[in-house]
Amino acid sequence: MKFRLILVVALTLVTTFCKAQDPIFTQFYLVPETLNPAFTGVSNTWNAGLIHRRQWPDGNRKIDTQFGFANNLITDEIGLGLTLLNHNEVFTGYNYFKVNGVFAYRIDLDYDWRLRLGLEAGYGRKDFNFNNLLLEDQIDINTGAINPGSVDPGIMNYSNKINFLDFSAGFVLDQEDVWFGVAVKHLNRPDVSFRENANVPLDLFISVHGGYYYEFFNSISNLIPEGTNLLLTANYMRQGQYNRLDLGAVMEYSRFSFGVIAATNPERRASNSHLLTSINPILSFKSSEFTFGYSYDWNTSRLGRTQGVHELSLTWQSSYRCDRCDNYKVKLKRNGEAGYQKM
Repeated sequence: MKFRLILVVALTLVTTFCKAQDPIFTQFYLVPETLNPAFTGVSNTWNAGLIHRRQWPDGNRKIDTQFGFANNLITDEIGLGLTLLNHNEVFTGYNYFKVNGVFAYRIDLDYDWRLRLGLEAGYGRKDFNFNNLLLEDQIDINTGAINPGSVDPGIMNYSNKINFLDFSAGFVLDQEDVWFGVAVKHLNRPDVSFRENANVPLDLFISVHGGYYYEFFNSISNLIPEGTNLLLTANYMRQGQYNRLDLGAVMEYSRFSFGVIAATNPERRASNSHLLTSINPILSFKSSEFTFGYSYDWNTSRLGRTQGVHELSLTWQSSYRCDRCDNYKVKLKRNGEAGYQKM
C-alpha cells in the first residue's frame, strides 16, 4: 500500500501542476515577448534573445526554464516572429516544451499613439515518464529484488506524453514613453490530462502590464547624468486560482541599469498567504546591439530554503535603424547619432 500511495500522490501532483501557473519571468520588461504576442516587431528591426531561469539551484529540486524568440517588422505594419519555451523539473522528470509562430499588426492612432494587435499559435508537449515509478508488486520482499514489470492496471491508464495546439492573443497601446497591454494565453483551453479519457483544460493565463518612462534632465540635478531614465512598470497575472502582481522601478543610464521588482500576492486567498513573496534586484548592461541582464529572486515568504532564483537574459537587436523607428523601445537621437534601446 505504501508504494500505491506514492503513485497516487505523484499523479495528483502532476495533474495539479497542469492546472497551475505558466512559467513566469522576473525580467519581463527586458523580454516582453514572454508576456504578449503584440510586442512582436516592436523594435522595427531584427530582434532576438534568450532568457534562462533556475529555481532551487542545488539538489534534485532544480527547476530550469528557457525562453527564446526572434522577430522582425517585415512591413510598416506587420511583424512576424517565433518563440520557444522549455521547462524541466529534475525531481519529477516533468518537461514542458512549446513552439509558437507569432503575428502582430500595428495601427497608428495618431502622431503619438499606436495600437498593436498580436496573435500566437503553436504546438505544445508535456512529458512525464510514468515507467520510472516503482510499484508495490515490483518488489520481492524476500530478496529485495526489483522486477521490471507490474501487473497493476492503474499505470496503464496514463500516457507519458501529451501533444496539443495552443492559441494566444493580446494588444498593446503605446507611445514613446508609455505602454499598456493585455494578453490572454490558452484561448482554446487545450486538454493537458495525462490520463486517458480524462479532460483537464489548461486554465487561461491573463496578463495586464504597463510601463512609464521618466527622463531626467540636468536642470533637475547635476548628480544625474544626461539621458538617464526611470522606468516604472507593473505586471498583473492570473491563472486559475493563482494571481501575482509585480511592481518595479528601474534606473537606466546610457549603458547600465539597475532596479528592483517586488512580487506580490494581492488577493491572498489562503490564511497563510503572504502579500510580499519576493524582492528581486535586477542589473543589466547594454552594448550597441546586445543587452545582458541578471536578476535574483530573494524569497520573503515562509516557503523555506529555496536558495533563491537566478535569471539570465541576453537579447540582440540589429544596429540597423530606419525612419519609422520612433517607438518607446528604440528612441532615435535627432542629430543622427546611433540610437539607444529603452527597454
